[in-house]
Amino acid sequence: MSNAKWYVVHTYSGYENKVKANIQKTIENRHLEEQILEVRVPLEEVVELKNGVQKVSLKKLLPGYVMIHMVMNDDTWYVVRNTRGVTGFVGPGSKPVPLEEEEMERFGIRQEVKVDFQIGDTVTVLSGTWEGTVGVIQKLNEQKQKLSINVELFGRETPVELSFSEVKKMD
Repeated sequence: MSNAKWYVVHTYSGYENKVKANIQKTIENRHLEEQILEVRVPLEEVVELKNGVQKVSLKKLLPGYVMIHMVMNDDTWYVVRNTRGVTGFVGPGSKPVPLEEEEMERFGIRQEVKVDFQIGDTVTVLSGTWEGTVGVIQKLNEQKQKLSINVELFGRETPVELSFSEVKKMD
């Protein structure tokens, strides 16, 4: 998917999550999984102090905008542009402009990393809730940079989805 790029779509304020859900439903209905890879509402963690209590909440990094990782063609442009709540792509006129690498890094999006993971490989979780857990890869999704391992939770095997950057292959 080397021709897939990240684009930014302008939405009505407060409609970001609805737009994301609508686009994902359209992807499913029209079987565009190979062309529209990911839809994201960029969020950041904000620590607030209220009445002496620290509260961590997620806040929209770009209110009124949704980011989409997609292959730009007439079909995908039409689907996204005609989604309820979308006012247009970011770019001059009606020509969408993909994000540049520096801009993508600012929003926590990394370029695709080539990995040597395979189903059946044993990995160690490096960060997050499951840090230190060892598991065997059950599923791989290279487009979304995610994999699934089974972990023991309450005495039973439970699948957990992790990003490639959260795990390290064991030798």
